[in-house]
This record gives sequence, C-alpha cells and structure tokens, in this order.
Amino acid sequence: MLLYFIASLFYLESLLRISLGETFLSTGFLISLLLSIPFSILSYIICTGFNSYVNYIMTLILTALWGFIFASQILYYKLFKTFYTFFSVGNAGQILEFWRDILSLIAGNILWILFAFVPCISVVFLKEFINFISIGNKIKILLIGVAVLIHIAGVSIISLGEKAQFSAYDLYFNNDHPVMSVKKLGLITYMRLDIQRLIFGWSPQIAEPIEILPKPFIEITDKPEPVEKTIKYNTLDIDFVGLISNEENETIKNMHHYFMNVEPTAKNDYTGKYKGYNLILITAESFSPYAVHKDVTPTLYKLVHEGYYFTNFYTPIWGVSTSDGEYVACTSLIPKRGVWSFYLSGKKSMPYVLGNQLKTQGYNTMAYHNNTYTYYKRNISHPNMGYEYKGVGNGLNIKKSWPASDLEMMEKTIPEYIDKKPFHAYYMTVSGHMRYNFTGNAMAAKNRKLVEHLPYSEAGKAYIACQIELDRALEYLLNKLEEAGIADKTLIALSSDHYPYGLELEEIDDLAGYMVERNFELYKNHFILYTKGIEPTVIDKPCSSLDILPTISNLMGLDYDSRLFMGRDIFSDSEPLVIFENKSFITDKGFYNSINGIFTPNSGEKIDEDYINTIKDIVDSKFYYSAKILETDYYKYVSK
Repeated sequence: MLLYFIASLFYLESLLRISLGETFLSTGFLISLLLSIPFSILSYIICTGFNSYVNYIMTLILTALWGFIFASQILYYKLFKTFYTFFSVGNAGQILEFWRDILSLIAGNILWILFAFVPCISVVFLKEFINFISIGNKIKILLIGVAVLIHIAGVSIISLGEKAQFSAYDLYFNNDHPVMSVKKLGLITYMRLDIQRLIFGWSPQIAEPIEILPKPFIEITDKPEPVEKTIKYNTLDIDFVGLISNEENETIKNMHHYFMNVEPTAKNDYTGKYKGYNLILITAESFSPYAVHKDVTPTLYKLVHEGYYFTNFYTPIWGVSTSDGEYVACTSLIPKRGVWSFYLSGKKSMPYVLGNQLKTQGYNTMAYHNNTYTYYKRNISHPNMGYEYKGVGNGLNIKKSWPASDLEMMEKTIPEYIDKKPFHAYYMTVSGHMRYNFTGNAMAAKNRKLVEHLPYSEAGKAYIACQIELDRALEYLLNKLEEAGIADKTLIALSSDHYPYGLELEEIDDLAGYMVERNFELYKNHFILYTKGIEPTVIDKPCSSLDILPTISNLMGLDYDSRLFMGRDIFSDSEPLVIFENKSFITDKGFYNSINGIFTPNSGEKIDEDYINTIKDIVDSKFYYSAKILETDYYKYVSK
C-alpha cells in the first residue's frame, strides 16, 4: 500500500509534467519525486489508522482527491497558463457563473481528467492485491522519522544547488512563481508552500534592501544655455527623513529609505495638457491587436491610429487572477503573488488612484462593470478607489446574457454622468470574454455575420465578433460625447486586462499570420489614448500597463509622487522598463529572458553584465516593494 501511494504520486507528477510539455531529464523532476515521498508516507499513515474496510474507503477518497487536484490544476493551466492558489480556492464560489465554460473545458480535456483518476480507479481493481490492514504506532513513528529524513534530504539538495533566479532554491525560500515552482519543485510541494505561506504570511524576498541613488532633483541647471533651466519633478512634499527618524517599524523605515532614493520622473511638455478634461478610462476584456480591423472594427482602428499610437506597448499577465491586469493599470503596482491584490487593496489606503485623485478636485467619479458586481470583490476594491460603483446586481440593469453587451452598458450608463462635468468614468468591459465560439458566446453569435468572410479559424472569428461589441460601444460613446459638445474636452484611455488566452496559441498565430514569439510578443498590445482633434503621434518607447496611471496623472496635471509608482510616465525622459510576470524585461537597450537568462541587445547596443544585473535588481525591488505596499498599507504613512 505504501509503494502504491508512492507510485501514484510519481505517476501524477509525471502526468502533470507531460501536460506542460516538460522533459523528465531534469533536476526539477527528480526533486519533485523526492519531495513527494514524505507526502506519500503521510497519506499511508492516514489510511492505515482504522479497520481494513475503512482504510480501503479512505484510500479511495484520498486518491480521488489527488485526482481532482491534479486534474483541476491541469485544466486551470490549460485555460489560464498558470496554477491556482489556495487563496483563489477560498474565493471560488463565483466561478460557477462560468459553468458553460467549465463544461466546455472539461469536454475538451476529458482524457487528461481520466488519466488523473487512474490511481483512484486502480484501487478498485487492485483491491484484492493491496493490503489495507492497520499498522502499529511504532511503525508509524518509524515512518514519520523516515519521512522527515527524506524531506531534509530534499531540502538539503535544494539548498546546495544554484541560487539563481527561479532556481529550486529561489522558489523554495525567496520567491513564488506557480509555473516555475511546479516545474522545479513539483505540484505537491508548490501547493504545500502555497498553503504554508497563506497561513503564516509571506512576501517575496530580496537579498538586501536595494538602494537606487537618485540624480539630484531639487534644481538642475542646463549649463550650455545662458538662461538657467530648472527641472521640476512629479513629487509630493514627503518628509522621508522625518518619517525615518520617527519610525520604529523596520520594514516601514526600509520602505521610506527605498522610495526616498527612487529617481522621480520629470515634468515635461505633456504635463497638465489635459488638465480639467473629462476622463473615461476603460479596461477592455481580452482586447488585443487582433481585434483591430479597419473595416470590421473601424472605431477601434480610429482610436488606435488617430490618437497617441503606442507601437511598443505590452499588457503582461500576472500570476493569480484575471483581475491582476486591471489592478496594474489602475494602481501602477505589481500584484502580490498568491492573493487577489485588487480585493486586498480595497481595505488599504489608495489616495493616488485616479478616482480618489479626481474626486478631490470636484469630479463626479463613477465605475461600471457589466458582470456580477461582486465578481473578484470589485464591490470592495472599486468604491475604495473613489468611485460610485455599479455592476449587475447593484444598479446596472442590463439583459441577461453571457457575455453581456458592452454597447448596452454604455447606453445605460452614459446618461448618468454626461451632464455632470467634470466627470471621470471607469469601465471594466466583458463582451470580449471567452470562450470563443458561436454557440455559447452571446456576443460572438450576435455579430457572427460580420466576421464570416474573415480567413481565420472558428475561434478566431468568434473572438473578433466579441470585440465588435466593444467597437460598437466605443462608437456609441464617441457619438454621445459629440452630441453633448464635449468630445474635444474628454480624454479616452483604453487598455486590455490581458491577451486573449481563451484562444489556443495556434489560433493566435492564425490571427497574426505567423508564429507569435511567446515570452514577449504574445503580450504586445495597443494602449488607446485619444481625444477629438488630437494630432496623431507615434510613440515608440517601450511601455506597459504599469505606466498608465502615472502617464494619465501627468497628462491631467495631478499632484502625485512618481517615486511611489512602479511604472513611469511614458512621456517623460525616464528610461523605459517593461516588466513581465516571470521577471523578464524590456528596456531601450534590449530584451532579457529570465527563463534562459539571455539578454538580447538591440541593434548597435553593447551591454555588459553590470547593466543586466542592475536592471534585474530594479525589477526584483519593484516586485518586493509592490507587495510591501499592499501588506503594510504603506500609502497611509506618506499621505497624511
């Protein structure tokens, strides 16, 4: 029976590895097998504490639970390209709203599910060959001792190995990355660490506090000019020195040191350009460049090409929930691993988000979402950002369909604020939501005739059909702004929450017309920034959704401290930095792939290791201090 448990977990870890397309010839696989043995021993002890019949039933239940966990993680990965955390499990009731998607996912992966339940099914057929008798306490104590020794051996191997980023050591002791953890440590160990960190509290670690020395920013004189030129920065009057001297908490004191030494971004020709304008900010579900067609989605095409045209913009995905992309755009913070950062931010001080900033200036601030208003607990996060928030179930009354119509949301909500100038409206759309087919997706079915002529797969056509509803919603918005005579005084900003991962990679390749590079290009996207009468401007600077909040804050002339954001004003002269969930990055010098540790310089650039290591340290610090802002409610210390 003990050997059966060990063999079963070996089998399930191997099955998961096959589903990831990973090789078995790796130290990560061997570590995962070794660390699964103590768990097998513990399971054996649990299932030998009763009479033979009860032990048999316990074995069935336990192996069925294993099958469910491995099968559900495989399905979750195939859908979201990551693994779920126990924090997500604890808030998973709302997932039942997507029962159609779940059934479709199960139907398409039924073999993986059946394979995951092989150990459980085998127990029934091998019942006569497995001994389910109880064991004595002495044997249990001996087995516990063996389990402890094997665990120590496994941890020792990890400790003696390399300490580089995403090594087994780094993932076990310092950082958290679901996919890499499963590859390097195994699913059982990843989930055990996840539970442990959730219960006892955890945040990513850095070797030592990273000090980024600033350039002087009180007054800088450009010597070649005869007239002194003072450079002003987007900073607030925060007395970090005083805060440090009066602070007893070492973590907070360290944070004061860090943010005091971050180089702020300079004010520029774009500062306050749209001061006093109305603002409409939209996070568009699964929006991507593949949704922009001159003839099929003409409004999206117009907004992309006739405003500020960002040719090097990215919307990375993050590790826990689909609300993470929305969180990044709204807060300019990197989500904390393992939790729903947006939900947790609803209980923290968030004075620098646009809703709260503009509300203090007399703006009417509203937020809307055409899905259940409690989904991802937006009823907690969004009012905390300064919005009067409405979704389905608390004031937004729209037709029941899945997904709901973005056009109908605009029709119902625009009258609530268009005559209340100045206003700021925030939207989280849903029409672009997967799954992309013409039978279970109401928006795809609604717009099917408009995409039948396109040379793409069925899923690709369905995806574009969904985005047509967003296009119609934006067309309606522009018309209403024009009718109200405020189109030239309203700034529209739109970004995606993530790329359309409801499509298979091959289907994305089909839409692109070639094989899309997976580590960087997959996340390349459009950022729409538009107002009527704007002079079209091409922006080639690398940038991402992390830069949206500081960029808009600068454009609207808001008082904010650029040192407290993880992104940067795109229009400033600050060096660009695009950060990805796996800590890969893009700068104006080139691309760094954290998976293989290779930096690819741009043409004509010569980069040394010091530069690469410096940027890696900066990236680590941004992950670390983003988590600390959320954990410590840091903004309340500097916004008094």
